[in-house]
Amino acid sequence: MALAGLMWSVVGVVLCHLAYVWLKAVPWSRALPLGLLGVASALVAYRYGFLKIALKNIDRLCLLTEKPCIFAFQAWRSYLIIVFMVALGIALRSSPIPRHILAVIYTTIGGALFLSSLHFYRRIWRVKIRKQPCVSSEDQG
Repeated sequence: MALAGLMWSVVGVVLCHLAYVWLKAVPWSRALPLGLLGVASALVAYRYGFLKIALKNIDRLCLLTEKPCIFAFQAWRSYLIIVFMVALGIALRSSPIPRHILAVIYTTIGGALFLSSLHFYRRIWRVKIRKQPCVSSEDQG
């Protein structure tokens, strides 16, 4: 559970950092609206996409045995999605699309990943600190 949360957090922060660097290179009058669009899009992507994926992963992790494989933090078919997303990121960075426009996409995905990662930590808190059972996803509220 901790590895999953850490991976989602790190990737989210790295993507947001890249977006910040790209936005920093343009005048603030252009960077601010693009940054705000990225943040708003991240909230939407988090609420209607990434949250559901994170909660499904958390529920699946709760069902695993004591010593699962280190790669079990994601479902096996999720690795195909990860490979696709990495390839898409490489393709986008190699494309003629200006970096400050790509920053919106990177902020959207990075922000949604980071916000979703907080649910992994919340579940760890409930299970390890509060000694509650690791059961279904009541994290939505």
